Amino acid sequence: MKKYLNLFDFKQKVDYKTEILSGLTVALALVPEAIAFALIPGFSPLTGLYAAFILALVTSILGGRPGMISGATGAVAVIFVGLILELKRNIPDIEPVTILNYVFATVIIAGILQILAGVLRLGKFIRLVPHPVMFGFVNGLAIIIFMAQFPNFYQKGTENLLSGSALYTMLGLTLLTMLIIWGLPKLTKAVPSSLVAIVVVSAVVLGFGIDTLTVADTMAPGETIKGGFPPLSVPEIPFTLQTIKIIFPYAAIVAGVGLIESLLTLNIIDEITDTRGSGNRECVAQGTANILSGFLSGMGGCAMIGQSLINTSSGARARLSGITAAIMLLVFIMFGSSLIERLPMAALVGLMFMVAIGTFEWASFKTFRKMPNSDVVVMVLVTLITAVTHNLAVAVLLGVVISALAYSWENAKRIRARKRIDDNGVKHYEIYGPLFFGSTTAFAEKFDIQSDPDEVIIDFQESRVADMSGIEALNKITERYAKAGKKVHLKHLSKDCIRLLENADDIIEVNVLEDPTYKVMVDKAQKKNDDTENPFRLWGL
Repeated sequence: MKKYLNLFDFKQKVDYKTEILSGLTVALALVPEAIAFALIPGFSPLTGLYAAFILALVTSILGGRPGMISGATGAVAVIFVGLILELKRNIPDIEPVTILNYVFATVIIAGILQILAGVLRLGKFIRLVPHPVMFGFVNGLAIIIFMAQFPNFYQKGTENLLSGSALYTMLGLTLLTMLIIWGLPKLTKAVPSSLVAIVVVSAVVLGFGIDTLTVADTMAPGETIKGGFPPLSVPEIPFTLQTIKIIFPYAAIVAGVGLIESLLTLNIIDEITDTRGSGNRECVAQGTANILSGFLSGMGGCAMIGQSLINTSSGARARLSGITAAIMLLVFIMFGSSLIERLPMAALVGLMFMVAIGTFEWASFKTFRKMPNSDVVVMVLVTLITAVTHNLAVAVLLGVVISALAYSWENAKRIRARKRIDDNGVKHYEIYGPLFFGSTTAFAEKFDIQSDPDEVIIDFQESRVADMSGIEALNKITERYAKAGKKVHLKHLSKDCIRLLENADDIIEVNVLEDPTYKVMVDKAQKKNDDTENPFRLWGL
């Protein structure tokens, strides 16, 4: 029987069974990833697990997207590798404990920056990310998730592929996991298929005593995930200008990468669930979580698309699943470490393979012949950069820049001018298409000043002046007509164009403005010493 609850301020129906079981599945999937990400910069597994617990709990309670899961991530972990190298260059004899204090301080500053981004309502700028960039981002992440599982098929401590029965066992258990996840929903959706797959494969391994890779085998000798509640850790570092110079750039990168990955994940979950989250609220939640993570021995992180997709594909739609995942993760750390360490990696690898397959936008292949070439290039480029460098911020920003340049280029070619001479011998240039920095050259080429009659009208009814470059283009055209002794009228300037012209009046000398709606410039012109300073007198009709 389904019970429902309005949880927190989201009027979201909560199916307790689905939310709790989904949260348990996510918690199991968080363990190996949090450990793996902590080991990238050389931290203890508990540093990653504590971060996963704090991020998942805080963002589930405060975040702008119910059902989205946050935790320690590889994108953030890679940044700390650069920070550690920088610290060792500046402080050659630095101790590992001191390095952790610098890391915690960096995470705290990153959290403050993320809160500022939310307070300043910068989350809305994620709308500027074009769809091809979204496709590339998702496809790149799918490849990352998929490729990250292959080290589990190597012999421990080497780069040699498993062979013989060990390889066949690993492959067989992985395929069994994938088969259960794929097939069980066709029979019943009463329980999450991912959780059933993990339980069944673990039972097979433990029941038959199968020798295969476990979670414990992925950790360094002597390391364990057993711990207590995250301990308080106030960073003990010197508060000096040198310290700020070292950690602030990395804090800014952590904040930027975390927000980009979190807001893109939020958009993806919005599309899947056909609902809408709050980007600004998510920024504040991510920042709050990272600040707490820095003070509670965690390495920080952001939203995780893989775990978020596991959660939503299991049917979770509310905050309870994320809260459950966080609490169960803490329970594993404090009481169930010995059991979790015995879980077969094949079950978790199979689960992540299915996540990668579900994450990849297979429909993007169908768009290759339908999308503009620039969009296809952007999508492929973002996919490759994301997959190869794992630098999501660079991949997304580069994709946005290329998309913007392609858009500007296309719009620059769209400016046109219809030309006609009326019964009074006045030549009309009817401009259509935007006049901005990219189209000023093409705009200037439309006019035949020497051959034009003594009076010319430039009509902007189907155009608009978009920026200061457009204003300067108008100025140059009127100067050229003035030198030729000809009169120019500008007609049908839009209100935003008029505002631009007002703002430009003290910067660029606008030679001719004649428009029925343009009264402010007339007043300004009358206050000038002498209209003869301009090639033509300014007046209103």
